[in-house]
Amino acid sequence: MENPSPISALEALSTTRAIRRYTDEHIPRDVLNQILWFASRAPSGSNRQPFRFLAVTDGEIADKVKSLLGDSFRTGWAAKLKSDGYEAGSGQDPTSPKSRQAATMQYYVDHIEQVPVIVFACLVRYRDASPTEGASIYPACQNLLVAARALGYGGALTMWHQGVESQLRRLLEIPDNVAISACITLGKPQGAHGPVRRRPISELVFENQWGSSPTWAVDPDGTRFTSAGPK
Repeated sequence: MENPSPISALEALSTTRAIRRYTDEHIPRDVLNQILWFASRAPSGSNRQPFRFLAVTDGEIADKVKSLLGDSFRTGWAAKLKSDGYEAGSGQDPTSPKSRQAATMQYYVDHIEQVPVIVFACLVRYRDASPTEGASIYPACQNLLVAARALGYGGALTMWHQGVESQLRRLLEIPDNVAISACITLGKPQGAHGPVRRRPISELVFENQWGSSPTWAVDPDGTRFTSAGPK
């Protein structure tokens, strides 16, 4: 299977950001297959391959799933809006980065029912739940998001499915030994991809001792920065 995208792997990595505004364009099944195939190439301890991807696309079950998620996402965002202070400080300025981020999130949760594809990233447990079990599923989630970006699509990983997880389990007939590790929305972006903005790498990389930034920790020319938010 060949990746038809002309972009390099490094470009895909540096421009894969959370996409929360989608067009109404459907994701063709062959493209969805490619995205999930690349997701399944992720590393796996002992090659157990415990990751599973439950894709919700269209039809009666999909409509019910998206309706459940819509309620849960809006409840989750309403709580986060308050707890993280999105409406305080610079959030009162509609042109501030924090306000723009809040507007994007509000649009996202208000349009969950129209998202083209929702993927539940699941983990088949072969032992008791562990704080480290994410190492067996989240690399595959990142592969999925990077593959989607490389193929001209985009996504966002969320956990707001948890508010209706019991209903989702019954509706989707997910076994008890399978964890729903993430809910990933996918679609064609309304806007452009990346570049991703982050803090300077000198603030994120240490050498030999915590807090000791090495002289070689330098961002490429043209890198755009942002502080950790919201502020």
